[in-house]
Amino acid sequence: MRRRDVLRVAGSTSIVGLAGCASVFETPSASAPPMAGNRPDTVYHPTHYEGMKMAGMKQQDGYKCALTYSYPHRFWLMKPNGTTKVDIQSADSVHIMPVVWDAQTGIIPPDINPQLTITQNGESIDQFAPWPMLSQPMGFHFGDNAQLQGDGTHTVEVSIGGPSTRRTGSLAENQGNASFEFEFEFSESTLDEISYTDISDDKEGTRGAVDLMDMVMIPDSQVPTPDALPGDVRGSEMTGDARFVVTVLEDASRFGGDGEQKYLAVSPRTPYNRTMLPMMSLSVTLRRDGASVFDGILQSTINPELRYHYGTTVSDVQTGDELTITVDSPPQTARHEGYETAFVDMPEIQMTL
Repeated sequence: MRRRDVLRVAGSTSIVGLAGCASVFETPSASAPPMAGNRPDTVYHPTHYEGMKMAGMKQQDGYKCALTYSYPHRFWLMKPNGTTKVDIQSADSVHIMPVVWDAQTGIIPPDINPQLTITQNGESIDQFAPWPMLSQPMGFHFGDNAQLQGDGTHTVEVSIGGPSTRRTGSLAENQGNASFEFEFEFSESTLDEISYTDISDDKEGTRGAVDLMDMVMIPDSQVPTPDALPGDVRGSEMTGDARFVVTVLEDASRFGGDGEQKYLAVSPRTPYNRTMLPMMSLSVTLRRDGASVFDGILQSTINPELRYHYGTTVSDVQTGDELTITVDSPPQTARHEGYETAFVDMPEIQMTL
């Protein structure tokens, strides 16, 4: 059920606190506790969470890339009929996560689709495209379980493609491909040092979330708080346990409009941690005095101030206008435990601006 199967495609630096754990093939994650009973259809506290380590960091062509890893994870894929669980396989060695961000702004773009090639002693070990994922402690990232060939030095090449999401401002200048090569010294003893935290039985499965980890050298995937968004914030509402914040910018020229048009931006985020929710399809209807004045899709966009959001140009937005936001497709990201029941069934939102 890993991405390469579904699609048929062919010295570490500590980032978080350390704690002793079991061996690579008998990790706490490999024998992860049973799922919490009666999981709510919301964000909830998972049964456990883990830290991670960084194998290196490189910079090229306006991007920085950190290669990180942790214990193998169970996770869920989004399918047309809901989510599908991916269990840990006995041969899985690590959950490997290349984190790529724009060097100037620190924004993590969710559209660069990294490809990983792992070799050892000149021989190919694995080649795959990690899944775009949501995790409570990690936020948005790309990751997958990888099968290494025991201890030793591995070469990991991370290649990223050109962006598929509209970028504005200084981000529009960073449109190229890039590749990064890491020498990854893997050992069971180093993996054993990664922290592993059980959540108490009375807390797991209850509403809430684990805090984002402090990754020190790596930026996070949070979007701005409502009061930090540019423009005139007109309100926010929840659907599918995601919060949607709406703001209106007076000048739409930097978003493809003219100076007399306004820019209507919708900024979805997870509750508790404000992690961005990419890879959605959204449309809106704007009504004034009962008549429709705009009906169309929102375009996914990355902007230095708004960060990842969905937006459109409109002729005008007036106080009292009625806005309907329709989620045509929920976030098409894989989810780690605690997120797999949320952001799936997302009824339309109605707001008075």
